[in-house]
Amino acid sequence: MVQLPRNYIEWLSERVRPEVVQRFAAGLQEPSPVSIRMNPAMLPADAEPDGAVGRVPWCPEGVYLQSRPTFTADPLLHAGAYYVQEASSMFLAYALRQLHADSEGTYRSALDLCAAPGGKTTLMRAVLPDSCTLVANEALPKRADILAENIAKWRAQNTICTNAQAEELGRMQGVFDLIVADVPCSGEGMFRKEPDAVEGWSIEAVERLAELQRSIIADIWPALADGGTLIYSTCTLNPLEDEANVHWIASQLGADIVRLSVPAQWGIIGDATPSAAAATAETDMLSLDCCHLLPGYVQGEGFFLAVLRKHGQSDITVAIESLTKAKSSKSSNRAKGRERTDSHHSKPQRTPYAQQAARPALPPLLAAVAARVRTLPTDTLQVSTGTPLVEVSLTDALRYLQRESIALPADTPRGTVQLCYQGRQLGPAKNLGNRANNLYPKEWRIRSQHIEAHTLFALPESCTAVQHTLQHGATTAAPRSK
Repeated sequence: MVQLPRNYIEWLSERVRPEVVQRFAAGLQEPSPVSIRMNPAMLPADAEPDGAVGRVPWCPEGVYLQSRPTFTADPLLHAGAYYVQEASSMFLAYALRQLHADSEGTYRSALDLCAAPGGKTTLMRAVLPDSCTLVANEALPKRADILAENIAKWRAQNTICTNAQAEELGRMQGVFDLIVADVPCSGEGMFRKEPDAVEGWSIEAVERLAELQRSIIADIWPALADGGTLIYSTCTLNPLEDEANVHWIASQLGADIVRLSVPAQWGIIGDATPSAAAATAETDMLSLDCCHLLPGYVQGEGFFLAVLRKHGQSDITVAIESLTKAKSSKSSNRAKGRERTDSHHSKPQRTPYAQQAARPALPPLLAAVAARVRTLPTDTLQVSTGTPLVEVSLTDALRYLQRESIALPADTPRGTVQLCYQGRQLGPAKNLGNRANNLYPKEWRIRSQHIEAHTLFALPESCTAVQHTLQHGATTAAPRSK
């Protein structure tokens, strides 16, 4: 039984339609659903994890599970084959796909502004075209480290991880034609999962957060190209952080609210304020100017999303060219100064082999961004083209992720090799012949020694061959029998 904050229902009922509040409060008393989102580049579309009980309606790659397994013990999680993500937040995938289908989303550059721990970044990377340059940013250094780790495991291409304030990125005027801002919020949708969200809730906190959210959007607004798309989202219900802020962005910063068409049977509702009529449809579709996915209505924790289009005609090509050409010594000195200033932050981890591996040059836009703000490495697991691939057993895969020593097959080539489980890359090792040095990043190791290895996906043999992540010309050694 979730104990809601004192005076919460009374306060919310003055701002949200009573029937919505009642249904939301009842939904919070139901068990939390468990869901994952598969990496379409690593798993076939029809893959079914163990314990699957249905697909997430608005995200084909999303799967509900009957219960919550020990995800940490599954090597495929660490290989980036799937991501543990709350189902309602996967609605971002539907919004992006609809914008693209409506010819509103031919994106060349995108920013995930408040990106940690990486759920929306990896979703965006899977949905957006490979040609779209993606910047994933997190303002808090420790959370940025986690974001970089998840980007690396997802094997995200054409993507960079930054650790900067919105104001810093906002100085890069007009370079993004898509910005996703999942802003810090009061987390009402997290009440049944995170007791801290209940304990930390107060009217004063909501008001402070609403002001912070507006400040963040105002800071990043210059970086959005004229005619560009802003996707604003929270995991809360109250209109101070949702509807009111969306209308503030539209009226004060200059944008049009873009309506989304959603199937009525999904249970998604629009504007929940008393002055707004409940959306109904004579057809199977609803046209909503904002979308609430709430417990009691959908299988999920709670999510709010609205789409806005910035006024003006985009000239993003000129903006990007201007940014990429501006590589003056002044900006270089600023970057060096930041490096000294940020020396107290946790240092980005790099394995010995990664320092030696040949790295492709960053695309021009990513290089220009990296010259201006702090970036974190996301190539920690990369190896050089032609590196031998070694398939390991389930047990050895877990031991490797715990950073223990494992014995490799006798015919494994000497030197750096890439270990794989079911054809999906885990990370590097250095084979010395009689033993192999474990090169998995120390900071990422599984610390628990008391978990039993398992996997959600028992893939057929045709799916276990090394796929997109394997470098051209690589050779594969067979797994050591157990």
